Amino acid sequence: MSLFLRSVSRAALAVAIVCPAAAAHASDEPVTAVPDVVVTATATKRTTADAPASVTVVDRDALQRRPVQDLTDVLRDVPGVTVNGAGLTRRGISIRGMPSEHTLVLLDGRRVNAAANAIQHADFDLGWVPAEAIDRVEVVRGPISSLYGSEALGGVVNVITRSATDEWLGSLTAMGGLREDGRGGETYSIGAYAGGPLLQDRLGLSLFAESKGRGNTPQAANERLSDLEDRETLTGSATLSWTPDAAQRIDFTVLAGHDERYRDTATTATVPVYYRYSDSVERRQYALSHTGEWGWGETVIRAYRSSLDRENTVTAGQTASRPIGMQDDIVDGRATFDRLAGHRVSLGGEWRRETLQDPAASTSGDLDGQRYALFAQDEWSLTSTLSLTGGARFDHHEKYGWQTSPRLYAVWAPVEGLTLKAGGGRGFKSPSLKQLSPEFVTVAAAGRFTVYGNPDLRPEIGVSYEASAEYRHDGWMGRVGVFDNDIEDLIETRCTQFCGVRGREVRLYQNISQARITGLEAGAVAPLPAGFILSADYTYLDSQNRDTGAPLSERPEHSGHATLRWQPDDGRFLQLRGEYVGEQFMLSNSIQYPVDAYTLVSLEGGYRLDPKLWVRAGVQNLGDVQMAEESAYFSFAEPGRFYYLSFTASF
Repeated sequence: MSLFLRSVSRAALAVAIVCPAAAAHASDEPVTAVPDVVVTATATKRTTADAPASVTVVDRDALQRRPVQDLTDVLRDVPGVTVNGAGLTRRGISIRGMPSEHTLVLLDGRRVNAAANAIQHADFDLGWVPAEAIDRVEVVRGPISSLYGSEALGGVVNVITRSATDEWLGSLTAMGGLREDGRGGETYSIGAYAGGPLLQDRLGLSLFAESKGRGNTPQAANERLSDLEDRETLTGSATLSWTPDAAQRIDFTVLAGHDERYRDTATTATVPVYYRYSDSVERRQYALSHTGEWGWGETVIRAYRSSLDRENTVTAGQTASRPIGMQDDIVDGRATFDRLAGHRVSLGGEWRRETLQDPAASTSGDLDGQRYALFAQDEWSLTSTLSLTGGARFDHHEKYGWQTSPRLYAVWAPVEGLTLKAGGGRGFKSPSLKQLSPEFVTVAAAGRFTVYGNPDLRPEIGVSYEASAEYRHDGWMGRVGVFDNDIEDLIETRCTQFCGVRGREVRLYQNISQARITGLEAGAVAPLPAGFILSADYTYLDSQNRDTGAPLSERPEHSGHATLRWQPDDGRFLQLRGEYVGEQFMLSNSIQYPVDAYTLVSLEGGYRLDPKLWVRAGVQNLGDVQMAEESAYFSFAEPGRFYYLSFTASF
């Protein structure tokens, strides 16, 4: 637990900032109920049952029942979501078989700038929001570019944070974990949250801070190489909320994070050189927003800046990756009109400027691009049981002109408890600044090939349809749905010269693929006697590269999750979770190799020692499944069996 002990002093400083205010205004109610309301599917408040999309909500109670290092730990139990490799043992999120870069990550509805647009093997979007600060996570499966534009081609993950209430609330969670085999990989996190009024009914404050990390895990076959990289992260945020009157709220948020990574690796030469590869990442976001709730509807306007800077260092005389900086400046707004004869109409727009600082991207080292968008949406209640949601977003890109993203969705509840949904939409993803730059050039894969930008790239286009049926009654739930995604002009690198010649191979970003992904999702929840609850889901994927007829890589045909939870009261729980990932194909040097199916099982439990103190413990990966050791083609390493213990104190 040395990594944990080394980090306590640093975390204590961040925690000390948060805790005194909460302790000084302690509340007798440490827990607030989470309403069954989602906002991501329409940007307006809808219940999960009548939301015009396939939506899953991971609430705070579910988050607290497991150890969480980043969003992959939060989402890997969500139907239709699989974890895939981003390179360098890092992980990404795939929704319904779509590439991880087609998943848009939002923070309270604000874009998190996509690190993958500038940095290879980036997962920095997934780990800078502490679990202690999260109220819930909303996951929309399927394209929703009609609201959010580019990057929402596969789906949207919206992290909703906790906000200040009319009483001071606070919590502190400390967690530590150890691998059974003693090969490193110690895990820790210390997080704190506090929120409440500075001036009653006028000015509120929300604070959170977290320090977390995981130790380096050497490979079993060669301890000079890392199986999992070392990572240490420190994050913090402050939000001031001013309510000048009952109809208006103004929020100002400052969020910052520092991420340190390193891994031991080696060159691929005949005589390898062993060296340490380190990344240091700084992230910041500043946001100002105004929300108004008027007699005729609601308005929202926001202005925010998100930035990321990466510095890379290496040892043993190797060449470090270039420093990279990226920044997004965004202004967006929406007005929703509620009282229009059964119609709820939303009109809005967005202005966005992207900036990239990369010496390999252009001669000057700087690239920038601007775009703006308009959108309209009509939520039409035809009857008390039937609604139709239609809308479109019109994005203007400097190179491509106008891109239109329409969507039409119907929700029908013919009898109590039964909900039928069906709809379709079109989405797009524009190439990144570096992909479009004719001056972009970088050496990749430890010097094996060189990649060049391509100003003739076209946007990636996706068209999706889905239909589902869900029935709920007395705690029972059954759900089944089908979907179809057609994607054109996927952007990949393709060899154009000296193919296979190490050090001379030339690759160019090109639109080379068309793909089709069809599938089925099914799930059920069953309340059982004696406080037991059983939930399970299954996803079937039929993916195809329409250029070659081969299945797409890292898309398991079968996957699923199951949880058996015993929770006889609010003070105890015990759960057994299982995740099944079927056989899939991994890509290595342009060749697909099959990787066997595997199952991960975890056991978790918790007990409330008193009204303000929880203790939780568990064993992750009971079967000690380590696919990276069983197959050289597996794209990321699963941590082996490890044990964890955590405490949560509420104030």
